[in-house]
Amino acid sequence: MTTTPDGPAAARRLLIVGPPGAGKGTQAARISSALSIPAISTGDIFRANVSGETELGVLAKSYIDKGEYVPDEVTNDMVRSRLAEDDAQAGFLLDGYPRTLAQVDALDAMLDEAGSALDAVLMLEVDYDAVVERLIARGAEQGRSDDTEETIRKRIEVYREQTTPLVEVYEKRGLLRRVDGMRSIDDVTTALLQVLGA
Repeated sequence: MTTTPDGPAAARRLLIVGPPGAGKGTQAARISSALSIPAISTGDIFRANVSGETELGVLAKSYIDKGEYVPDEVTNDMVRSRLAEDDAQAGFLLDGYPRTLAQVDALDAMLDEAGSALDAVLMLEVDYDAVVERLIARGAEQGRSDDTEETIRKRIEVYREQTTPLVEVYEKRGLLRRVDGMRSIDDVTTALLQVLGA
């Protein structure tokens, strides 16, 4: 961690990972508020660029409109641009990025250019069957037709396939902090802040 004349800086450069339904969005908002750092989700970055019709947004929309994946280099450029904004200089909490090993390398390069590095990777560990039930219930409440058991299990499987290699990389670097995501929202927040020493 960087040091200031007053001692260790409160800067936190964090990632949060967990399957759909693990409560990542809720916890990201709480941790970002507690640490006074922005919670940055790739979904938000995409929406901001597309709605703002930035050069990257127009490019991303051209892929999305064709039903294609947005290439890594476009996503990387959007994240690089977002992390360069003033509010992210004291730290950030990334949600939804990186998703691939190539994106891990890209994020490393971005942070290296800025003379910084990740402080920790927060992993919400959950019981997959319980999460499936939670999402089915949420889908019924909100009238979401996409929250069927089959589609939820598919999304969780995609998450596992994508995330396992990333988790292994960050675990080897000693950055992974595992937290039981099945506890109450308040307990999970407390546990996350504890593993960060906050």
